[in-house]
Amino acid sequence: MDTVKTPQQSHTIMNELVLPNDTNTLNNLMGGKLLHWMDIVAAIAAQKHSGKTVVTASVDNVSFGKCIKLGDVVTLEAKVSRSFNTSMEIHIVVHAENIPSGERFKSNEAYYTFVALDRNGVPVKAPKIEPHTEDEHKRFEGALRRRQLRLVLAGKMKPDEATELKALFVEE
Repeated sequence: MDTVKTPQQSHTIMNELVLPNDTNTLNNLMGGKLLHWMDIVAAIAAQKHSGKTVVTASVDNVSFGKCIKLGDVVTLEAKVSRSFNTSMEIHIVVHAENIPSGERFKSNEAYYTFVALDRNGVPVKAPKIEPHTEDEHKRFEGALRRRQLRLVLAGKMKPDEATELKALFVEE
């Protein structure tokens, strides 16, 4: 019997304080530092979900919204939105907060894909996921289209084979 988990079982929250070494000359958080933190929080969520060592397979749809400033507290939340065979799609949302002013805002959002590995570095089956909330169901359903897009762009799937993705553009 396959193991089934909920998104809440892999839910990971990470907080970071933006220090001078994390910023550019405008005192904004450097994008590369944020991507690093996002990779870490996503990896933790994928490891919690799979119980295995994981590696990053892809990063897509990273949007940079409002700038995060020196001194802000960054909160990164990651959840597995869907698992396929050996891969897992992780949804990450980034908020920033200026504690003295009380301002809190959503800054970024992204999808990362991780693959679960055994001790020899061979991909292994990842547990299935069972969404419960409306948002979890939407992300779960959309994950197949996002996966097909990733595979087509990587040249690992022919566009005609991406049936879920094609259905968005072709009227029947």
